[in-house]
Amino acid sequence: MPEEVLGFDVVVVGSGIAGLTMALEIARAGKDVAVVTKKRLEDSSTNWAQGGIAGVLDSSNQAAIERHIDDTISAGAGVCDEELVRDVISEAAVRIRALIEEGVPFERKSDGEYDLAKEGGHQEKRILHVKDRTGEAIETTLIERLKQQNVTILEQWMAIDLVMRKRGQPQNGVRGIWCLDAEGNVHTICCRALVLATGGAGQLWRETTNPTVATGDGVAMAHRAGAGVKHLEFIQFHPTALAIQGKRPFLITEALRGHGAILMTIEGHQIFRKEGGEPENHSYMLEKDPRGSLATRDIVARTTDQMLKKSGEPHALLVTEHLDSKDLKNRFPTIADKLQAHGIQFGPDPIPVTPAAHYIVGGIDVGKNGECITTNGSVYPGLYAIGEVASTGLHGANRLASNSLLEAIVMSHRARNHLLEHIDEYPLELKDAPVWRADGLHRLQEHAPIKADRIALRTIMSDDVGLVRRDERLNRALRKLDHTGEEIERTWRASKPTKGLVELRNMSIVARLVTQAAKKRRNNIGLHYNMDLE
Repeated sequence: MPEEVLGFDVVVVGSGIAGLTMALEIARAGKDVAVVTKKRLEDSSTNWAQGGIAGVLDSSNQAAIERHIDDTISAGAGVCDEELVRDVISEAAVRIRALIEEGVPFERKSDGEYDLAKEGGHQEKRILHVKDRTGEAIETTLIERLKQQNVTILEQWMAIDLVMRKRGQPQNGVRGIWCLDAEGNVHTICCRALVLATGGAGQLWRETTNPTVATGDGVAMAHRAGAGVKHLEFIQFHPTALAIQGKRPFLITEALRGHGAILMTIEGHQIFRKEGGEPENHSYMLEKDPRGSLATRDIVARTTDQMLKKSGEPHALLVTEHLDSKDLKNRFPTIADKLQAHGIQFGPDPIPVTPAAHYIVGGIDVGKNGECITTNGSVYPGLYAIGEVASTGLHGANRLASNSLLEAIVMSHRARNHLLEHIDEYPLELKDAPVWRADGLHRLQEHAPIKADRIALRTIMSDDVGLVRRDERLNRALRKLDHTGEEIERTWRASKPTKGLVELRNMSIVARLVTQAAKKRRNNIGLHYNMDLE
């Protein structure tokens, strides 16, 4: 065990757009900051984001802002916090311009105006992008800026659990965090304030667009430490993940449909090639929604899932042969390269797609400035959550496309202001800092291989807690998850910690929270659909 206890004003766990923005702004305010990330800085869901960031750049155009607000609330199916929606969308212009000032090279047209895209659920074009690698461009820019600051970056460090000021009493606040380094040592890091920006939990399902780091760590740690969680039944499945047998799903951005690509069945595409006409008229989506392929993600994903189960087809098709293939290659180079690797070309070749787990709409319960809320409804002193790990009320029952990056930068700034205003209330306590499992870490044993346990957990979630649910399947999932969770906890108490075991424990906890929330929800709304409630 390391002898030294580390101490910082602020510790940020996670290195996506929310965490990087927060760390950068806190460091520029003169505070001592550490960023903890379990892989490399760039290994986050932000880096995988293709589509873009939604927002009205003209803050004086209230009509356009109102339309963005309306689209967000409509997609959220009435579950949004309308005041929070208004605040975030009204602040979009200033926060997006801050990204531009940092150097993010959003696409412009030949006349110098920004090249805005349109995605499902949006009335109009309002999405800024950097071709189809917006997340990567933002991440790269923020990492460059962060490295210019005096920030401690702890890569390959895995957060294990929160250190509370008084064990079992979240109302007394957070004291720090325990972290596992790449060599297997556990460190105690104390801080005045702790910011969780750990991303989502897509790895709970077999098919996911998320990177391997998305294992629900922040939600699980906060839950164990007495923070509240909410809306975890709302899991967004992206309707168009590249479906190549034996390969990990690859996101095909919604912006491609915004650009004119059309969803069809295999049979429908054959008819289209034979008969011609307007491609949208051959889409199975028109039977479900007048917006067709540009309906919101919950509708498109669920309709696609039902179509595949009914037809027995292995996947849907995303058709682009009616579009300019050179234009598509220029606009979506990342996707073009990925398709080319599989022998598929924009234009002549339809793209095989299927829904895959994508985004956790719910998460840690937070206030309007990212401050975590305890299970009894009080503020958790010194603890903040931002980005996908937090449930702010912006997304309601279903996230509107490209609102997540907007939420991340706005809520990071709000949390930054609140944290700096209150940081002097949170002491930095290094003396007698608790050592993780000081009562017997040396006696713990190497754990058995856990790959099978992870596969079993993902199988339960994929089969029983997916896009479409039933009470019987949810009950069966809970029984299995309770048993699996007990076995994982038994292993956890007896074993030396490893990254894989920490992740498995967190996944088990979040899986049960998601399933419990799905069972409790007794109406079909947004992303939650239970066939027994029809």
